[in-house]
Amino acid sequence: MAEGRSPDLTNSAPPVHPRDPLAWCLAITGLYALLAGWRLAIPSIPFFDEVHYVPAARELLTLWEEGQGAYLNREHPLLGKVLIALGMALLGDNPLGWRIMPLAFGTLALFASMRALWHASADRFATLAFGVLLATGFHLFVQSRIAMLDVFLAAFLAVAAWQFAGAIREPEKGRRRLALAGIALGCAMGAKWNAIPLAMLPGLAFFAARLSAGRRRLFLSRRGAPVPGVTLVEAFVWLGIVPLVAYALTFLPGYWLSEYLRPSPLAQQGLIGFHGEILSLQQQVLTPHNYQSNWPQWLLNTRGIWYLYEVVDGAQRGVLLIGNPFTMLLGLPALAWCLVIGAWRSDWARLGVVIGYAAALGLWLIAPKPVQFYYHYFVPSFFLLGALALALSDLRNAGWGQRLGWWLAWGTLAASAGLFALFYKVLAAAPLDSAASFAKWTWLVGWR
Repeated sequence: MAEGRSPDLTNSAPPVHPRDPLAWCLAITGLYALLAGWRLAIPSIPFFDEVHYVPAARELLTLWEEGQGAYLNREHPLLGKVLIALGMALLGDNPLGWRIMPLAFGTLALFASMRALWHASADRFATLAFGVLLATGFHLFVQSRIAMLDVFLAAFLAVAAWQFAGAIREPEKGRRRLALAGIALGCAMGAKWNAIPLAMLPGLAFFAARLSAGRRRLFLSRRGAPVPGVTLVEAFVWLGIVPLVAYALTFLPGYWLSEYLRPSPLAQQGLIGFHGEILSLQQQVLTPHNYQSNWPQWLLNTRGIWYLYEVVDGAQRGVLLIGNPFTMLLGLPALAWCLVIGAWRSDWARLGVVIGYAAALGLWLIAPKPVQFYYHYFVPSFFLLGALALALSDLRNAGWGQRLGWWLAWGTLAASAGLFALFYKVLAAAPLDSAASFAKWTWLVGWR
């Protein structure tokens, strides 16, 4: 360009600003809540691990109402059981009361996950595809309808991811969002210890971003990624100190719970000392279980769990936990795609789902827990389906065959929804024809 001449902007295209799909996120979430909440009180008896968590929550309810209660299920933190007890306080000690909070938090997990991917990628199609894949992926639906702890863990982690990604996308709200992320991380750990590896990632990511910038005032600089205006020291407070404080506060009800003796084991041992007991209970050698499995079986979706299969409420009913047979397998090459493309483009949304998957699954490769189950793949499946949603978006926009890519992307979502409809009866404890009906859905020996 000659000196003094203004640049020619006549052919310059305006920057693309994708429109926030918030309304569609709300619509998908609302439809999911209606479907997952339909006949929530069936079965009318506690099933699978509800036999552990409902009694523990009942004792918390007794503590609130009568001033004393037994400290049951001490191998897990308290927050999930407190939330189940809150549902019982609102709706009564009945199936609807046991399961209303898991339904609410499963719905929150779906919405927060979509918002996290939107803020991380600014990709409308990937965001909405993620919602469809999660809602029809089997895991979330089944866990939203049973009083277990895993859905609370997943929901708080999804909220933390949403707020952390939002802080990066909207730095003007960064401080508030980082604080909310820190609280959510503490609550996730307070629901179940599985959250610990993932709870470390936001703080490590913030540190890595500032370190890579090579700034001379590493700890006190307010400039640069990931959240301008927030120093590394302040980020450590929000993402390091606040989660620990929030986690500690979730144990407060335990100081008044006893094991039929006073003082409570938590008050007697102190918070730090009591964690030694939790750890020993986590590491205890359990009797081998018919439904135990290991991580290679989780990846290939070859070992399921029948949460329920019996005559109850006047009919033969079943609840089968497996992953969606199509998307659980298709998600594996999608992870590899996101790893390669993310590294090539320095795309942190795509790299993030891969890192999150590795951290969530990696825990179970080294965890000193001798008996493991397929529901431990619940949180890794979020990242797997997030990778699939991003890969489908890339496929849909592929320059070599946009029309073909469009059909393949939408076809994948249709196939996921179709398989969900096919398996619906054994995901929602609907009436079955006979005691032999399970054979219709047990395509693999490991699903029996």
